[in-house]
Amino acid sequence: MATVDMWTFKTATNIDLSGFKVEATDGDIGKVDEATNEIGGSFIVVDTGPWIFGKKVMLPAGVIRDLDLDTETVFVNRTKDQIKNAPEFDEKEYRDEGYRDELGRYYGPGGAGYSDRS
Repeated sequence: MATVDMWTFKTATNIDLSGFKVEATDGDIGKVDEATNEIGGSFIVVDTGPWIFGKKVMLPAGVIRDLDLDTETVFVNRTKDQIKNAPEFDEKEYRDEGYRDELGRYYGPGGAGYSDRS
């Protein structure tokens, strides 16, 4: 299987995903708080609400498997546990390359949060 660039959307999107609901493979995880469309650096930040006691998580664009514009839902190809166990989101560091590298290793091939289901 070819390695998917973790930081690039699989489908081109110029839509602001803020406010969209986010669904893991096994259920709802929250709503998009922030989304970027940076070339080679795209991601979404999800406000998990009560699911992880108000924490946020950052998901590289490469884990998004589909968008439903009618229901404003983002579908990711990871489980709730994989997302919950990801490196902790840091409001001050999340744009730093070191944090992105750590997240990429976690969600990428061989990482604990890797899934080859697309």
